[in-house]
Order: sequence, then structure tokens, then C-alpha cells
Amino acid sequence: MNICFLMYPWERVCPETDTTLRLVHECASRGHTVAITTTSGLTIRDSTVFGFCNVIKKVSKVSDKIPTFYKQVRFTKSRLPMAGFDVIFMRANPPLDNLALNFLDSIKDDTLIINDLEGLRLANNKLYTASMGGAASEFIPATHVSKNRDYLQRVLEETESEKMILKPLNGFGGHGVIVIEKNARQNFRSLLDFYIGEGEQSNYVILQDYIEGAEEGDKRILMLNGEPIGAMKRVPANGEVRSNVHAGGTVMKHSITREERRLCAAIGPKLVRDGLYFTGLDVIGNKLVEVNVLSPGGIMRINKLNRVRLQRQVIDFVENIVNSRELLQQRKSAFRSAVKNAHIEP
Repeated sequence: MNICFLMYPWERVCPETDTTLRLVHECASRGHTVAITTTSGLTIRDSTVFGFCNVIKKVSKVSDKIPTFYKQVRFTKSRLPMAGFDVIFMRANPPLDNLALNFLDSIKDDTLIINDLEGLRLANNKLYTASMGGAASEFIPATHVSKNRDYLQRVLEETESEKMILKPLNGFGGHGVIVIEKNARQNFRSLLDFYIGEGEQSNYVILQDYIEGAEEGDKRILMLNGEPIGAMKRVPANGEVRSNVHAGGTVMKHSITREERRLCAAIGPKLVRDGLYFTGLDVIGNKLVEVNVLSPGGIMRINKLNRVRLQRQVIDFVENIVNSRELLQQRKSAFRSAVKNAHIEP
């Protein structure tokens, strides 16, 4: 297969922990043609979308040690038609680059894109989680999204809880997440002024019920095709509300509970319908806080804690889809030939 990773620059990869590198390594180990590019490497010429790509040179033996593979890998630079790839992994870091999605719109019906472009547009911010209904609504904490300062002030004053969570709608990686104590609400208005801003450039914020037990950390559950494939617990550093590892959090082994499996079963079908095949769920106290659809991470840490290689399941999945599509196309071509030649006497 021909596989392209649309990602962050290669030199920014952390070989010890990077999830994308694990996927790249798995593809290269299976003998696939692997290319990487960035959103700024996309271009159009003669109505065709190209990418300025670094293509991994194939070697007789790919090192099993991923940091070693990262150091030894060599590239060939080439401008390649994006429609020539069987699979494109969207692994650029948040926030979503809508222009990059527009480049790929012309090939989305011919190339498997993980995750689907329309799904990324739907789920690129926390509104996706906040607006979930049906069976999923049981697992969503009470959430208020607004720019209206008076309304948000009233929500804080009327809540029965002693504290709430405030965060920017388009934030990622735990940036800007703070706890609002109800007894310290005299500072709330100035915080809203800072987060929302003024005029046409103002921002939406989320005010969400504080989930009991949040101070003990959250769980990251990786989902593949609507099913959980692995999880870990993230514990915040002392005095920190965020559990994100880059914010000082640590990770622990976690076995998915029965209630968490109920949550996954309620969320999973919607993810699949929206083409969000590989995602990360952030869960606190059996409540879904966020769905990570752009470059979800955690594979290396979950692998290490459980002695597994989740990247194998991910690449197995995409191989199966591509092979099924090819078989379908072959059958369709054979049927068309049969119809085309029906006028010829046997």
C-alpha cells in the first residue's frame, strides 16, 4: 500500500513517546511505501492536489527499536499526487487547519482518509461532545457554551456545585483549563473578559460541571472503528487540575470498567457514522469530557503499560478496508466487462 502521514514536521517527533511514529514504523515494517508531509506542503497544479513529500527509503531490515528506526530513517524528496495514496493519516496537531481539508476534498472519495474530512469538520472542537444526544447524553456532563458574560455569570451563581470548569472552546492539550470556585466568583468576570475577548475576534468558552474525582485524574481510552482497544489513567501533578502528560501528569495502567464500556458502546456508533475511526476519549468519573480526533495519542504509553502494540491493530484495520475496496473494484470491473461484451456471440 501507499500511505501518507499528513503530520507535524518530522524533526519535532519525540521518538520515545510519539504515537504517529509508532504508526509510521508499523507501516514501514510491513513493507508499505510510506511518505510524510505537512499541511503547508500541499499544493495544486493543473487541478491536481500534490504534496511535497518525504518518502521513506526502503531497507532490507527495519529496526524493531523505534527510536533507532527514527534515527536511521532516510528520505527521498518528491512532489506526489495525493490521489496516488491508498491511505492518508491526518496526524497534524490541533487546531484544525480547514484549508488543508479543502485541498483534500477532491480526493476524499478515492482515498481512505483517517479520520474522515467531514468528521474532522464536525468534531474539531468541544461542541461535538457537548451536543451529543440520545444514548450518549447520559455520559456528558452539564455543559454551557457561550460568549454571553451575563449568562455565564448566572450559570455559576445558580449551580449547586461549589466549583465548575472553565476552558476555551477551541483549546487543546489542556491549555487554558481552570477550576472556578463558586466562593471566589468575584474574579469570574475578569476571567471571562480575558478568555472571550472583544469584537469580531471574540471566543466562545465552555463552563462545565465539575466532575467529582477529577482531582484524581482522567482516563484516555483509544477507540478504533467504534470499539475500545486500550486505555490508561493520567494523574495530575500536585496542585495541577490538568492530567495531560505534557502538563506534568503521570500515567498508570488502567483496565476499562463495565461503565466505561457502556460509555464506549453509546459513543462508538456515532464516531463510526462520522468517519472518526481512530479517536481518543477523555473520561472522568464515567463522563465523557472530550473526543480527540486530530492526532490522538497514547499508544506508546498504553503499549508499555500492557505489553501490547496497538499500532498493529490500527494498521490491520486500514489494510482490511483498502483490500476490501480493491476487491469490490475488481468485481465491479469484471461485471462491467461482462455487460460490455454481452453483444458478442459466444
